[in-house]
Amino acid sequence: MTTVMPNFLHIGPGKAGSTWVHETLSMHPQTYLTPAKDLYFFSRFYDRGAGWYANQFKEAPAESRIIGEVCPEYLWYPLSAGRVRETLGPKVRIMVTLRDPVARAFSAYLYQQKHGVTGRSFRQALEASPDMIDIGRYHTHLQRYLREFGAEQIHLTLFDDLRSDPQAFLDEVTGWLGIDRQPLSEEARRPQLPASRPRSAAMARMTKTGAVLARRHNGAELVGRVKRSRLVQQALYVPLGDRPTIPEAEAARIREELETELIGIESTFGISLRSRWGWS
Repeated sequence: MTTVMPNFLHIGPGKAGSTWVHETLSMHPQTYLTPAKDLYFFSRFYDRGAGWYANQFKEAPAESRIIGEVCPEYLWYPLSAGRVRETLGPKVRIMVTLRDPVARAFSAYLYQQKHGVTGRSFRQALEASPDMIDIGRYHTHLQRYLREFGAEQIHLTLFDDLRSDPQAFLDEVTGWLGIDRQPLSEEARRPQLPASRPRSAAMARMTKTGAVLARRHNGAELVGRVKRSRLVQQALYVPLGDRPTIPEAEAARIREELETELIGIESTFGISLRSRWGWS
């Protein structure tokens, strides 16, 4: 049997459309993405070995031109870039979708609340979870991939473009991948896993803990099926309604900490992120 390995990875970051990218590309007839998003192989589970990883793609049809995985943790995990190069070689396509780090961090805060971590202000959440800011150190993280693969293998996209025009965003991605254009249905244009709050904080915490345990015991596919189930989502969560506003003091703190990171991205990729995101 021929061993199949990915030729495409979407590396994140989290809260920047990775679920939409996974679900949308999974429906393309020329692609095969793992049924479960977030295998975490190049971060948490590298000790399982390349054979285990290859086994996740054994169902890929022979006609698939793009075989891949979506896992937002790969952007910021320090060892991921080197592990990707070692396992998949220098020609794997790397896609990243950046989001304003202030909005991304606040979305991560709302995600914590969704999963039962309640009673914290945004400021308290930033203190308790430094990674909410650190994940936004985009230039630092991407430098590891640039050293391993070079800019020609990395496709940088923006969450703003996905949100404003999903079809144009997807057209750019499929063009870069060299596969046919994929017209989107009205359903596919909608956000995946929109902001919500738990019906029961205790039940939400139990669900999250169960998902972590399932992944540790090779149950990623089961986690994926549960996340896709509308009945499960409706049973556990309620749409957030009016989205809370981001406290300006915390927004200013994030901008101050991460401005040099955006300057680095602007210089490397030739895009004006600070003006697009209202930082300057």
